[in-house]
Amino acid sequence: MNFQQKRQLVILALTLLMVMVGFGIILPILPFYAESLGASATHLGLLFASFSLMQFLFSPFWGRYSDRIGRRPVLLVGLAGMALSFVLFGLATSLWMLYVARMLGGMLSSAVLPTAMAYVADSTGPEQRGQGMGLMGAAMGLGLIFGPAIGGFLGVGSPAIPFFVAAAFTLLVAGFAALFLPESLKGRVQEGTSKASPAPRSPSGSLIHTLRTPAGFILILGFISNLALASLFATFALFSEIKLGFGEGEMGEIFVAFGLISALGQGLFVGRMIRHWGEERVIHMGLALSAVGFLGLIYAYDGPSLLGLIALVSLGSSLLSPAISSLISKRTPPEQQGIIMGVLNSYLSLGRIVGPLLGGLIFDLLGYQYPYVMAGVLFLLTWLGAGSLLGRRTAISEEAGD
Repeated sequence: MNFQQKRQLVILALTLLMVMVGFGIILPILPFYAESLGASATHLGLLFASFSLMQFLFSPFWGRYSDRIGRRPVLLVGLAGMALSFVLFGLATSLWMLYVARMLGGMLSSAVLPTAMAYVADSTGPEQRGQGMGLMGAAMGLGLIFGPAIGGFLGVGSPAIPFFVAAAFTLLVAGFAALFLPESLKGRVQEGTSKASPAPRSPSGSLIHTLRTPAGFILILGFISNLALASLFATFALFSEIKLGFGEGEMGEIFVAFGLISALGQGLFVGRMIRHWGEERVIHMGLALSAVGFLGLIYAYDGPSLLGLIALVSLGSSLLSPAISSLISKRTPPEQQGIIMGVLNSYLSLGRIVGPLLGGLIFDLLGYQYPYVMAGVLFLLTWLGAGSLLGRRTAISEEAGD
């Protein structure tokens, strides 16, 4: 990796770090802010789900569009859209305004992540792809650690202040990216990409069709990984309270540890592991660690044992995410990196929608242990099938964009 590539990745990582800090600022405040405007628990669930639903629907569109006009303008549109949605949140005086702001934020912010991942694919060779994806994941993980802490501090005075601070933060990041982040598709944008990258009939068409290509199993892996993690985040506080009597303080410590392990794993280790062993073996390791971690949670008997098992889950997740992104990128033609990253982000968003709903339903109907049994069994089954299904090395053809 030459100096210019390293410089671009560092700038992009700093951009994503600041974006996730801005996003994380509002997380501890949003439920209380929504409740002050009359939101019920059902409304809160719909507010969170609506954001992920918009990301699921629009990520392929933005990814495809970045293939055609370049990464930089699409990334800047996504950042500006995030800032606008934060301002609308801060100005909201009724519940319907929160829904509009949340859905608009999901629709426009879905331009950021797939474009950033496609930028990494443009800027790295196959040998450095995993390291680049891991660096992006580590940056986002750190942002989600520091953002909520800042938001909790800012929200003491007024619940609207964190939203305006997040908007200012995001606009600052947009200015930084506009000044220092070069276009990664210069040659192809100048030549025009309409022939190389045909537009899909619709985002939903890309989502369905790509599932039938050699990318299908990789997309399913991303979906299952995010579904399991979303189920964990939705039910873990209740699980820990019932099983070990934990409260808010212990939960905060555990989730900080989860975030730090994930960030360190993605930033320091996963790139080296992918270079030595390849994405397929790293995915196998991530699936195995995740299966053991989730199934082991039901046998946790005290704080240290619970923390150790959460560390396994976090480590498994930190291996899976960049390895999946790197593998699907390597098996996709250069002119379709944006669309495939958009489709991948859609399936990750779908996992974030289904996970809390399914985990909560299983928790209520079967018992507090069973969301983790479900997740562990899913990881175990995909681990058993990964050997043959990941061996389908045929490149994802241009049909992904048809």
